[in-house]
Amino acid sequence: MSFAVEANCDGLVGPTHSYAGLSPGNLASEKNAGEASNPRAAVLEGLAKMRRLAQAGVPQFVLPPHERPFLPFLWSLGFEGSDAEVLETAWRQAPAFAAAACSASSMWAANAATVTPSVDSADGRVWLSPANLVSNLHRSLEPGQTGAILRRLFPDESYFAVPPALAPTAHLADEGAANHVRLCAAHGEPGVNLFVYGRDAWERWDGRFPARQTREASQALARRSGAHGAVFVRQAKAAIEGGAFHNDVVCVGTRECLLYHEQAFEDVAAMQAAVRAAAEGLFEPAFVEIKAADLPLADAVSSYLFNSQLLELPGEDRLVLLAPIETQENPRARAAAEALASSNGPIGRVEYVDVRQSMRNGGGPACLRLRVVLTPDELEAANQAQRLDAVLHGRLEDWARRRYRDRLPPADLADPALLDETRAALDELTQILDLGDGFYPFQRFD
Repeated sequence: MSFAVEANCDGLVGPTHSYAGLSPGNLASEKNAGEASNPRAAVLEGLAKMRRLAQAGVPQFVLPPHERPFLPFLWSLGFEGSDAEVLETAWRQAPAFAAAACSASSMWAANAATVTPSVDSADGRVWLSPANLVSNLHRSLEPGQTGAILRRLFPDESYFAVPPALAPTAHLADEGAANHVRLCAAHGEPGVNLFVYGRDAWERWDGRFPARQTREASQALARRSGAHGAVFVRQAKAAIEGGAFHNDVVCVGTRECLLYHEQAFEDVAAMQAAVRAAAEGLFEPAFVEIKAADLPLADAVSSYLFNSQLLELPGEDRLVLLAPIETQENPRARAAAEALASSNGPIGRVEYVDVRQSMRNGGGPACLRLRVVLTPDELEAANQAQRLDAVLHGRLEDWARRRYRDRLPPADLADPALLDETRAALDELTQILDLGDGFYPFQRFD
């Protein structure tokens, strides 16, 4: 049996973390729009979660924030003058575009890319396909920087492939690993790649909220990496209408275990049959379904139970569910989570983690990380300056406390001083993470 581990690559929350309400269908984002955020608390929460998993023996890497405010986007819209003038004019004349240019949404690394491990790919390399994120303006600005970040973390092309994102069209709308689950007997063995989509490319969608992933995008991702055991399953329209804007709001899986809400898929029986057929001869899938009678969809979405991280930890004979505090605070969600651990199923226990600043924008523990299955050689080939240990955690915590504001109302995104602050923070970060000279666009334009 080949050996491999599932590493976590978490996005560092950026200095412009705010509640601007830019994401239709994301109920938490809409609910908290306009409130003041705490970027310092947000980044420290994320770092604490990373440290917790690194101490538990999970290989943990750090993904830097994107450059924000992103002035190249505003320049492309015809705004001119000094950097401060461009920002001021954009906020006055086109505030929706200015808000998009300031969004710190790259913190949700689950949307960064779709990952096909080397054991499943056609050419024996790890494929990391950046998502085009065309369903939302602010997120559609991310693929270029995401690709650069992934190529810096995984630079050796003999081990890793980082292709361009799919064409930026609604027909190929792609939201990354938030709509992809890999199941397997062991991480180093061939697996089943479950791709979940919300609509067909040419379908007339009449839902209240957008269906962000197309079947054709999922098929293209599987086709170009040669993903083994690809299965394509439709997300339930009821789930999307209920606020499950990504599949990972109602489903999570690892190893043989797929944990999902009863209303997650349009046809649960067909999903199970397709996964079993793809897994035949490899492993027996363990389907764990939580019934709507035990946990109504509204509670599943508000508590983010299914946006927990499902982890295989060293020394544990069963999986660990790392859930947000909101799950613990919701009586039905907590009862459902702890019933999993009290059964004889694949999940042995539940832990809780505080990522409230992210949760208030609609992103739980699983949203903050991109899972990448790596062999020992692939793990060694990654940029070790981005692998979290006690020393790096201490440096990043000190950096965040010095560089981040502890209060940021959305209106303050127009403050020219914030532009200078974020650039100073990112300039220092390039040294801490060994990202290289001129990594960010602003460093190349200076």
